[in-house]
Amino acid sequence: MNMHKGRGSVLVLAALLAVGAQQAFAQPGGVGPMAMRGAGAHGHGFAIEEAIASMKAQLNLDTSQQLMWDNAAAQRKAAREVGRASREQVRATMAAELAKAEPDLAALAAAADAARAEGQALRKKVRDAWLQMYATLSPAQKGVIRDALVAKMARAEQFRGRMQERMQQRRDGGG
Repeated sequence: MNMHKGRGSVLVLAALLAVGAQQAFAQPGGVGPMAMRGAGAHGHGFAIEEAIASMKAQLNLDTSQQLMWDNAAAQRKAAREVGRASREQVRATMAAELAKAEPDLAALAAAADAARAEGQALRKKVRDAWLQMYATLSPAQKGVIRDALVAKMARAEQFRGRMQERMQQRRDGGG
């Protein structure tokens, strides 16, 4: 019974490590699906590339800008694929370790740390490609992005305010 309990603790710890590795790819600006959702998803800022990418239709890109756009988009797609492969590698490491009578939790932590570091490097590379493309935009095009970000921030602030009101009502016993 004690051994079964210990195995359950190891499974919980391993699951937490895996979630941590997956969250590394889910951060804003990251390479996973959640990364493409932009501001505030995890409270760490927003994905610059998503802010720019969401405005493509309004930007009327010239040929040079379109080429840079395509390059940045290709880098983002490639980074997402690397992220998927890295998450799969973490899962495989976890499965291999958990199949052992005495799993090496240090190996699990190292795999999660490596995935997180790789994800961070990829996020920076993708972000930099989008920033290079942004630097080529005209002041009018940059204004389109600025205006969209201002509107997005206002909507997020309104949402945050509504959630705070609801939480306060619940604390006060009104809902």
